Amino acid sequence: MLFDSQSERTMIRLKKVTINKYKSYETEQSFDVDDKVTVLVGKNEAGKTAALEAIAKTNYFEQDASFMFNPTYDYPRKEKKRYEKSGEDAHVCESEFEISDELLAEIAGELGEEVFEKKTFTRSVRYSNKSTIGNVEADTKSFLRNKVNNFSLTDDAEKENIESIENGEELEQLISEVAQLLQQQQAEENQKAQTEGRTPKRYKKKLYQECLESLREYFTNENGWDDPLSEYVYRVWLKPNLPKYLYYDEYYALPSRIDIAGLENNDLEQAELKTSKALFDLADINIKELVSSDDFEAFVAELEATGNDITQQLFKYWSTNPDLRIRFHIDKRIVAGVAEHVLDIRVENLKHMVTLPLRNRSKGFNWFFSFIVWFSKIQEDKESNYVLLLDEPGLNLHASAQADLLRFIETLSDDYQIIYTTHSPFMVEPGNLHRVRTIVEKDDGAHIAESIQEKDPDTLFPLQAALGYDIAQNLFISKNNLLVEGPADLLFLNVLSNLLQTEGRSGLRDNITVVPVGGLDKVVTFISLLRSTKLNIVCLLDTLTNSKGKQRVDELVKSKVIKQKNLRFFDEFTDGEKADIEDMLEREEYLKLFNAAFDEYDDIEASDLDEESPRIIPQLNSKLGIERFNHYRPANYLAQQAVTKDYFSKETLDRFEAMFKQLNKLFPSK
Repeated sequence: MLFDSQSERTMIRLKKVTINKYKSYETEQSFDVDDKVTVLVGKNEAGKTAALEAIAKTNYFEQDASFMFNPTYDYPRKEKKRYEKSGEDAHVCESEFEISDELLAEIAGELGEEVFEKKTFTRSVRYSNKSTIGNVEADTKSFLRNKVNNFSLTDDAEKENIESIENGEELEQLISEVAQLLQQQQAEENQKAQTEGRTPKRYKKKLYQECLESLREYFTNENGWDDPLSEYVYRVWLKPNLPKYLYYDEYYALPSRIDIAGLENNDLEQAELKTSKALFDLADINIKELVSSDDFEAFVAELEATGNDITQQLFKYWSTNPDLRIRFHIDKRIVAGVAEHVLDIRVENLKHMVTLPLRNRSKGFNWFFSFIVWFSKIQEDKESNYVLLLDEPGLNLHASAQADLLRFIETLSDDYQIIYTTHSPFMVEPGNLHRVRTIVEKDDGAHIAESIQEKDPDTLFPLQAALGYDIAQNLFISKNNLLVEGPADLLFLNVLSNLLQTEGRSGLRDNITVVPVGGLDKVVTFISLLRSTKLNIVCLLDTLTNSKGKQRVDELVKSKVIKQKNLRFFDEFTDGEKADIEDMLEREEYLKLFNAAFDEYDDIEASDLDEESPRIIPQLNSKLGIERFNHYRPANYLAQQAVTKDYFSKETLDRFEAMFKQLNKLFPSK
């Protein structure tokens, strides 16, 4: 079954990677690996793919010549000749691993306490594909002491002999001495029995000898380490639990038509060959049986059952078009007297009742489907740990589909560590920027750094864009949003609403969020962009004095992007035909705020203004002889004062309360 948990626990996790002298990596570069997801962000050709390749080649999940280090292709070209002449076998990629507490407990259960307590170790792979292990150090003295305590030996000399063993040669020497002693005793017994005319008794192995022989497996030292017990710990406990790497990129996509004979003879393109074979393996189809058969119904049934299983899993994360289904057709043709078998993979659109070759569907859908097929190769291996290396996943997906892919990756990360590359802002989660590592190309090759350390603006763009998108999305922090033109509106509304609520009167309901968007043009844009969301939107605007702006708002209503009743204006709640939020206050009240906020101007009195003009803002601009003063400063001054209801007239409070009551009615009550 796809997406079963890989194992009950992950014994060893990848914690850090160091890459040296590999393709675009000319200087040693290291980065920490997150326990769940690590994101490598950078421009094209920055070295993202090379980083994944270097990691994959250290312990690929299957034998594959293309995932072995080869200095001819992999060593930095500008230094290649010098390297070849040196005769050196350079280290390419070092991985640092963390051992789980569960695994350490199991090791202690066999070897005893205080024998092996290292939490991390390293494995470095050279261009010869040979590896070097670091920081695996077992305490042989403690191990032998634990063993002696468990043996039922009574002879102190025997105990001391065991505790003094340092290597396999010394152990074998002791075993040989004990065997010779036993052989000598048996020979003496045989001679004595012959003299006495009786059957000789047979000496059994001594307990001491059995104890010594039981230690042999710990001193075997198959890899010739200086310390045999450390070699045993690595060979028996650590190496079998090392994470294996599964690499996937867009080139592994399934073809629309598979030449089955070519598949059998390995004649397909390498990437297509691998994924095509994975599909047949997943369906448990014997290719030789298929090409020798004339009845393909059973094979198609297996493929369709497999396809249905994959499709069900896929549509948990593919919300773009849920009406797609995979269809398989096997055909046999005679060409020049030779039978050719082909498998056609088509995608049926149930909504439009049409099928197309898999390659003719979106590349995003193909990526998803093909990845699940490729991923299935490791699903049945419950004994191993895997790290998934995804190169530019979802590159051809729409932003919303990339969000689905992120959910998919997050689900997989419950069981697999994942490292993926991207330059798409929609593949970066703003809430998990600590997972991001940036890769940038410099004069001395590719450099990897924590995201907060990077300065290159092009490299940082996906992170900045992701953060900006997240801010824009989370600006609407509630289901009900009241759009206003600017921050001054926000401050006035918040102050008056809180003041009225303190007095037990009606203010703006707590589940309504006031959102300043920065002007009428942006209000119109926001409404248009959010038309497909399920947010409740109401606009509270200044009187429309610009004909172009009025036309744009009217078009939104005509196009049914927003309902007319959800467009409200301040002049509805004042006596004037035109009004801004400042006109909701009595003139003397606003002038008091204005004079306090602007020390650079002489105080302005109500008598200095035209009583017949309904809007105070244009009059103040005219009085000051400027095009526009900063509307935010009076509002900000008000917000900083601990005002009470006595600060405002009854008329002002009544106007705001009437407006809040009307606005509250435009939003759902819950």
